[in-house]
Amino acid sequence: MSDLTTLRLYGNSESDIQQAALMLKDGKIVAFPTETVYGLGASVFNPEALKHVFEAKGRPADNPLIAHVSSIEEIALLAEDIPEDAKLLARAFFPGPLTIVLHAKKEIPREATGGLDTIAIRMPNHPIALQLLKLSGPLCAPSANISGRPSPTNAYHVLEDLDGKIDAVLDGGQCTVGIESTVIKLSPSPIILRPGMISAEQIEAVLKKNVEVVQKGETHIQSPGMKYRHYSPKAHLHLCSTHEEFEGLIRKYPQAMKLSLHVSTQFGDIFPLKEHTYYDILRSADIKGVSDIIILFPIEERVLKSALFNRIEKALGQQ
Repeated sequence: MSDLTTLRLYGNSESDIQQAALMLKDGKIVAFPTETVYGLGASVFNPEALKHVFEAKGRPADNPLIAHVSSIEEIALLAEDIPEDAKLLARAFFPGPLTIVLHAKKEIPREATGGLDTIAIRMPNHPIALQLLKLSGPLCAPSANISGRPSPTNAYHVLEDLDGKIDAVLDGGQCTVGIESTVIKLSPSPIILRPGMISAEQIEAVLKKNVEVVQKGETHIQSPGMKYRHYSPKAHLHLCSTHEEFEGLIRKYPQAMKLSLHVSTQFGDIFPLKEHTYYDILRSADIKGVSDIIILFPIEERVLKSALFNRIEKALGQQ
């Protein structure tokens, strides 16, 4: 998958969406927008196309992919023995940034499941993605970036990493959520494998039962984003929890880019730390050649902002 001409298609064009769908049906790989990040799509049922996704991204073969569907009914094409809890969550949160890990049908290629007997499924809340999926059928779509890099939230980010390595990108503008979906496994009991914008509390309100969150140090891969270092810029990240530490790091790295949950003018030029702009800021730092990034993230905020903090931990290489 090298020396390709990556076609740029546009999501505001019906014919371009149709062309993208035909390419996917023909075994090509196409990046497309979702509400979370851009995904690199390939047919769930085409092992060769799925292999090309891993090749283009440089993704480890044991890191499972997330399947995307255009309707709740399509879940049954990919999964069997679907529990009632999964149906409750799908009715409550699909389309939206929630991925449910279910028992995969035997005919699902192992490339889609990372060799597991489960498959992760979601229905994206994005009109272009849903229109594409209705035409193409279910797609596996990890983030459309080089593995380990910050995820792409616009078509320019995709081309930065994958121009010449993929067949096409369907440009749908900027993603609104900006970080990956919450991933939950329901058996034997509900546990969030990767935090996202749908919280444990929201899921508990639907299921009427306790939902755990996977603990740091868990490396058995059941979901994308669990084992390997992810979401990393070229710059060195420095994480701190207090204003005193922040001031000390600014003195030590005066040229550093600064990010904070609560922007204060006393520290000069600070970027606000928000989910929907986080990856964009990391990528802009790479373009500018920034060597250090200082992040002020108070300890008391880390549970409330668990999805964002998870992405920072992964970028630091912390399991």
